[in-house]
Amino acid sequence: MKYAIITGASKGLGEAIAIRLIHEQMAIVSVSRTENKQIRRLAGDAGLFYQHYSCNLSLEKEVQEVFMEIIHSIFQKDPQEILLFNNSGVIEPIQTVGNLDQTPIIRNIQVNLIAPILITNLFFNKAQLTNTSVQVINITSGAATRSIEGWSVYCSAKAGLNMFTQTAALEQAELKTNNKIIGFSPGVMDTKMQETIRSSTKEAFKELEKFIEFKENNLLLKADVVANALVDLILGGNVESGKVYNINDVLN
Repeated sequence: MKYAIITGASKGLGEAIAIRLIHEQMAIVSVSRTENKQIRRLAGDAGLFYQHYSCNLSLEKEVQEVFMEIIHSIFQKDPQEILLFNNSGVIEPIQTVGNLDQTPIIRNIQVNLIAPILITNLFFNKAQLTNTSVQVINITSGAATRSIEGWSVYCSAKAGLNMFTQTAALEQAELKTNNKIIGFSPGVMDTKMQETIRSSTKEAFKELEKFIEFKENNLLLKADVVANALVDLILGGNVESGKVYNINDVLN
């Protein structure tokens, strides 16, 4: 059996990935602060293994405890392959440097960068002791490679995630494991994060009007379109470990 662990599975891209993988007959482990009951129902109707774990990814102790429990549960089932989607992310704080608050800075780095590092480390460590291959998909952003005024923390966290992805891939290749790790930039999607961005101020976020126009002109990608493109890429079996893929390259 193949297992997919998806952080931030309660909504947006995470929800869409889970729904697509249920159609692919894959066992689902959902990780988010609240459970999406539709995913539970769909997995049950399909007769698939499903488990939800509540976790606040901004708390490293909780991340360690919850994912150790997940690892213990899954690896004792002798899985054929594990897909780990580090999907959960936060955009706040949206503010210029000099006007940032400490708490959202720390939460942003914890969720966007530290949690994926901790989780990936746990899975690669366990995989060393088994015959299970682990494929990690880190959801990144175009903001990782482009400076955006008001997004200094988010840009920095996603840039760090890209570098972690590339470095971990080098290490796994050197160790000659069957594990892979990639980044995936999903573009500008119609999600709750976009609502948060549009609710910011022009003083805090210089490109606010452009993002409002994305919504008004129906230019935002639907989460299910992005999820289907990502899953097609992963299940195609030809991903290059260490590469950061962009949704535009995959759709085209």
